[in-house]
Amino acid sequence: MPAISTNNAANAAVRYLNINSSQETSSLSKLSSGSRITSASDDAAGLAISTRISSDVTTLQQAATNASQATAILQTADGGASNISDILARMKSLASESASGTTTDSSRAYINSEFSQLTSEIDSIASGTRYSSQSLLDGSSVFASGVSVLVGSSGSDTITITLTSLTASSLGVSSLDVSSLSDATSALDTLDTAIDTVSAARASIGAQESRFNFSADSISTQTQNLQSANSAIKDVDIAAEQSKLSSAEVKTQAAVSALAAANQMPQYLLKLLG
Repeated sequence: MPAISTNNAANAAVRYLNINSSQETSSLSKLSSGSRITSASDDAAGLAISTRISSDVTTLQQAATNASQATAILQTADGGASNISDILARMKSLASESASGTTTDSSRAYINSEFSQLTSEIDSIASGTRYSSQSLLDGSSVFASGVSVLVGSSGSDTITITLTSLTASSLGVSSLDVSSLSDATSALDTLDTAIDTVSAARASIGAQESRFNFSADSISTQTQNLQSANSAIKDVDIAAEQSKLSSAEVKTQAAVSALAAANQMPQYLLKLLG
């Protein structure tokens, strides 16, 4: 029914204009942000899942850094243990020389002087092999009793670093002497045991380092998969959203034109009274 007091056509046009304008704004927001979920109302469940996945990804990225730092610690410790192993090999060579019946006592004094200096150098390396101001091989750091490193998104995903003390005292070589034939002979067995101890410590370090390397690969794979899953939930489909935007733009333009025409209707009706 034509009327001039209430413009029903204009009201309908305004309502659809608001709807279309809202759709256009939503599409523009999603396209500009690259996210399908720009507010909780877009997908409440998807937002909750995406937030949790994003949290796990952030934790895994830090876990990758943790694994890298742990590997660096183990590599540093192995470098020091390698030097100690070389020193023990040299000390055994000196003990073998001193244990020979062809070596004179005066020569043994010179040999023992170098032997003593090498014993002190073992302690120097053990205390001087440091990471973040902590000595790794003298038994004074937290690594002697074991340190747990987080390598996952859960607090239970840990690997423990444990380093053996490799001081002259712990190796049993601090009191060795090769100034006499008998002392040099008995020192050989002790040095063999010390060399075995260092070799076992290096094997343990290598095993731990290998585990961290595999853990780092696993972290990388998990991070990639979670990011892909999060993308499927949160990222906007550009082509589909662009189509929605184009449709909303056309509808908005049509609603504007319809509103303009509706606003002219009362004027046309007034002409009937003239």
